[in-house]
Amino acid sequence: MFNEALANERCRWPQWRDKLRTPQEAAALIKDGMTVGMSGFTRAGEAKEVPRALAERAGNEPLSITLMTGASLGNDLDRMLTEANALSRRMPFQVDATLRRAINDGSVMFMDQHLSETVELLRNRQLANMDVAVIEACAITEDGYIVPTTSVGNSASYAILADKVIIELNLDSPAALEGMHDIYIPQMRPTRTPIPVVAADSRIGTPHIPIDSESIEAIVVTQGHDSPSTVLPPDADTRSIADHLISFFADEVRDGRLTPSLLPLQAGIGSMANAVMSGLAEGPFEHLSMYSEVLQDSTFDLLDSGKLDFASGCSITLSEDCGKRVWENLDHYRDRLVLRPQELSNHPGIVRRLGIISINTALEMDIYGNVNSTHVGGTKMMNGIGGSGDFARNAQLSVFVSKSLAKGGDISSIVPFVSHVDHTEHDVDVLVTEHGLADLRGLAPRERAVEVIEKCVAPIYRPALRDYFSEACQRGGHTPHCLEQALAWHIAMEKEGNMRRFQYVEKAQAIG
Repeated sequence: MFNEALANERCRWPQWRDKLRTPQEAAALIKDGMTVGMSGFTRAGEAKEVPRALAERAGNEPLSITLMTGASLGNDLDRMLTEANALSRRMPFQVDATLRRAINDGSVMFMDQHLSETVELLRNRQLANMDVAVIEACAITEDGYIVPTTSVGNSASYAILADKVIIELNLDSPAALEGMHDIYIPQMRPTRTPIPVVAADSRIGTPHIPIDSESIEAIVVTQGHDSPSTVLPPDADTRSIADHLISFFADEVRDGRLTPSLLPLQAGIGSMANAVMSGLAEGPFEHLSMYSEVLQDSTFDLLDSGKLDFASGCSITLSEDCGKRVWENLDHYRDRLVLRPQELSNHPGIVRRLGIISINTALEMDIYGNVNSTHVGGTKMMNGIGGSGDFARNAQLSVFVSKSLAKGGDISSIVPFVSHVDHTEHDVDVLVTEHGLADLRGLAPRERAVEVIEKCVAPIYRPALRDYFSEACQRGGHTPHCLEQALAWHIAMEKEGNMRRFQYVEKAQAIG
């Protein structure tokens, strides 16, 4: 049983007990073939008990749904739903290994989307009607409005557009979350007015999701925590990447293109981007701001250092250690944080208006500046494009970072031609590895290639890339390539398990 007094304090809607259901009763509202929207963004703020009950049911009867979320789910929910064959279609992002295998073998259809676009497509009826929304809440207001927990993601639009709404009221979520959210729903096209976010700390909406209480079909009282993030501490390579970026930003300040407060920062999810952002605490910058998707450990490191004044995001995803520090002292941070729907945190117009500096991680990059964020070997989905494209195309400075080597040197992260293009060279300003930084702004393709090869490539692969580029230039072209060799590095990886034939080799051997 749950804490009655706490439940009454958190759920102020008078009719809530009439809707009180068990997870199994709530899950029974979801039928085979339905389109279901669930809260959750990067393992934060997902409903926890109803999806688990749904997976248990799908293990015993035919049940397969289209599942839409904000981004990835925590608490192994994607794995459970995949193993129960409960997913026929999934969008727009995931990170689970079991689900990834199902996507790559074709048993689950995956729509990889820019994260700012999912609810826009849904709102304009370019996707299937939303049958049921399952949303985690830290509170329910007197009017039946939903106060989200640690993420907003797509929850607001899912709850507003769904025929039926299931609310998981999580009594373990911090009460101090109430008031941190800024829920704003753009108007319909073509009469939409400008979204009035003019700074990272702009507040333009309401602290709750305003839904029609008649759509509430079930309230499930739960207790549980988000999965901790798995960010790794900085290592020598990520510290070098951070140092290169700090030096670059310092030069931009010196030359008058940036001020000491830089511009609002965005950082992709994961250990590398988190480590790079943490490194800014050692830089000569002050009064920083963030306008990002995920607020990670580095956000709170920068807040604690006094370098960061304010952070806007759509979810908070923290490691276990950082989570203990933050969740027990949320009142200390809450006035410097805001959580928005992801169609606002990632909105291209706002990104361009604010002049964001975006820092995202590349799976691989090529000598001309194209970036692959999603597909291993050009075919196997890793996680998805996430929000990197929303920011890269519209940022004032679009930065991609990567270690130059993977799998102990078996793979060069910089190749002649990426095997899958998520971000074309038109959307990439700066590439950074542990070896250096290539500033590609204002450069033609032949100039970009020299910068990337000489400054970013691991020394053991540099001679082979020089040879490739030299032969390509002899053949000519605005963007020179030897097409029969362009994917030779990936073919070697596929057939031999590594790219080592391109280490310290002469050209004849490299192409042989």
